[in-house]
Amino acid sequence: MFDSMAAGLPRSTDVFVIGGGPAGLAAAIAARRRGFDVTLADCSVPPIDKACGEGIMPDGVAAARSLGIDLDDSCGLPFRGIRFCEGGESVGASFPRGHGLGLRRTALHQLMASHAIDAGVRLVWGVNVTGIGGEGVSADGRLVRARWIVGADGGNSPVRRWAGLDECERNSRRYGFRRHYLVEPWSEFMEIHWGDGCQLYITPVAAGEICVVLISRDPRLRLDDALPRFPYVAERLSRAPASRERGGVSASRRLKSVCRGRVALAGDASGSVDAITGEGLCLLFQHAVSLARALEAGDLALYQAEHRRIGRRPGFMADLMLLLDRRGRGAHWIRRRAIGAMASEPRLFARMLAMHVGELAPFDFVANGLSLGWHMLTL
Repeated sequence: MFDSMAAGLPRSTDVFVIGGGPAGLAAAIAARRRGFDVTLADCSVPPIDKACGEGIMPDGVAAARSLGIDLDDSCGLPFRGIRFCEGGESVGASFPRGHGLGLRRTALHQLMASHAIDAGVRLVWGVNVTGIGGEGVSADGRLVRARWIVGADGGNSPVRRWAGLDECERNSRRYGFRRHYLVEPWSEFMEIHWGDGCQLYITPVAAGEICVVLISRDPRLRLDDALPRFPYVAERLSRAPASRERGGVSASRRLKSVCRGRVALAGDASGSVDAITGEGLCLLFQHAVSLARALEAGDLALYQAEHRRIGRRPGFMADLMLLLDRRGRGAHWIRRRAIGAMASEPRLFARMLAMHVGELAPFDFVANGLSLGWHMLTL
């Protein structure tokens, strides 16, 4: 499909997007909807996969819709909320509005590439981009003149380095490993199972399939080693056929700047929050809309300000949730008490989830946090 519809490199373009994953496709679609001539290039050839949790939060589904992409028309499987599990304790809540969606990364990529083609984006696959300069982009040994250049080439972005935008205010990482299991989903929720220094994220992605991701600070820890720490999950998966394990990095990175001159960064190239939030796709959709507005106004400073605003709530939620990501008996006690307190007062978890998906303001965390602390002390 993609080979037959891909275009060649033009001599010039309004917007040259480097990176053909969801972030690049979203940026290209948003710019094209504003009337720009858009070229997107990537060294890979679809389908393009990535090790991720494959769960899209309700605010992500809504953000995609603002680009004209209705993810509910995809082959994904809806889930109605989030559940935390720690040992024998669990607490869950439904989203205050809408639903999440479990969607295979390859299916998402195909859907977005099709939308980009329909929008009139010029897609060029299998292209080697070797640099950027004052006039445009060097690709496959030739210069493509571009008014604007968008780096959407992932967490290890060469564009970020070429543009001199590597300087960070914050940079930390954890490691994720993913498998798909052919087993009937046992819950309508996305589940996060907490262990000693690691978590399992379980997302239903089809009627007979789930996505399981292990995330920890240990690059050597794999699913086969970690599953015995989660007996309930291990039993559920013991006889299920599994895919090959695929790994990646979950980074928490905030850059000092996401644009310089006529170069802007989007998606993970522009910084990221830990995968614990499940907000990666929502962020890249929001980046795309904001960036397209700034390009239309001819002022990337607008994007810089909006990018920082967009990342504030997910960053706060990542910091909050990672307080539970500790090892040792003390950390185990805190997790058990926190989840037990929320299980005894489910409204606490429901309010935290509402804040997580943008339906409750962060300052409400103060009241929520005080209530949670009290319940932890009085259990």
